[in-house]
Amino acid sequence: MTKQNVVVSDCSSRSGMVTVAASTSALFSPPEALAALGGHIAMSEKKLLKRLEAGGGRVNAWVDSMRDSSPSRIKSTTEKEEQSSWILRHPSALRKFGQIISASKGKQIVMFLDYDGTLSPIVEDPDRAFMSREMREVVRDVARYFPTAIVSGRCRAKVYKFVRLAELYYAGSHGMDIKGPSKSRKCNKGNQAVIFQAATEFLPMIHEAHKALLEKTNSIPGAKVENNKFCLSVHFRCVDEKRWAALAEQVRLVISAYPKLKLTQGRKVLEIRPIIKWDKGKALEFLLESLGYASSSDVFPVYIGDDQTDEDAFKVLRNRGQGFGILVSRVAKETSATYSLQEPSEVREFLRLLVDWKRLPLHARTIGAVNIQQ
Repeated sequence: MTKQNVVVSDCSSRSGMVTVAASTSALFSPPEALAALGGHIAMSEKKLLKRLEAGGGRVNAWVDSMRDSSPSRIKSTTEKEEQSSWILRHPSALRKFGQIISASKGKQIVMFLDYDGTLSPIVEDPDRAFMSREMREVVRDVARYFPTAIVSGRCRAKVYKFVRLAELYYAGSHGMDIKGPSKSRKCNKGNQAVIFQAATEFLPMIHEAHKALLEKTNSIPGAKVENNKFCLSVHFRCVDEKRWAALAEQVRLVISAYPKLKLTQGRKVLEIRPIIKWDKGKALEFLLESLGYASSSDVFPVYIGDDQTDEDAFKVLRNRGQGFGILVSRVAKETSATYSLQEPSEVREFLRLLVDWKRLPLHARTIGAVNIQQ
């Protein structure tokens, strides 16, 4: 039986933490049960995995998928028209701010934020994906008024080094490694530090796969392998497109030796992680439960993210019928998000509007929201 660790604050303990072991047999799915995870893997990724396993055109299929997820062409007139139509279906969260605030009336807003491409720009070197001072300040302000979590594919410790705000929840490795605020103002159910780590037994396997990937991709200029503890990222942003097939083949050779690891894909990055029923959507649900909002009608979650992996969280919000997902993207994408923002600077502006609205006197907030919307 697999194990997960859940840790919650205990005011009577010296360290402020107690450990509770719980079964995660429901989290793990053997390779033959992969088909049952349809709700957690995008359709294109499932087709890609089947081709990878079937041989033949698997590498070409992978490269095509890599190319599709990394648009760089100048848009045609038709594509521009499609973009305009997409914006109508997923309007700017800035322009619809008043509408969002009106929908949250009488409810507790809880903020969930991706990191790369949302709080920081996408950069060639993932180790230099620094957020701006202005972004850090507004995220700190948001956390003063609303429970706030960073949900990232990055290692939790690495994301914390980028953000450096102790008052946030951090969910690293696509939500497989979660920790609550390290500094609590009060000790009550609404302000507990929480630690959750899904399927720690996979760590030795991921460590082995990391070493193998480093060796296999070493000859491909620009390829970078990042160990995010519970998952691995193979960045190809700096790899010449002519070498993508070679990179895909090397990654294929590695994951073929580990049937309990699966492939997912992001913006110019290939993700390798355990085949478990856990993703950013599950992390969102876990955090809401930890905050006491599991079945509450008085909560209003807002999730902002830019990547395919954030779609799991957007789908959870749609299925709950609570809150909204906001996709950060300059291009039209199939998404379960309700609203959109184009880039991190717009995310910062949206967060600032949220803080400014919260700072208004209670009687003025409705008027302020209407004025902002106009």
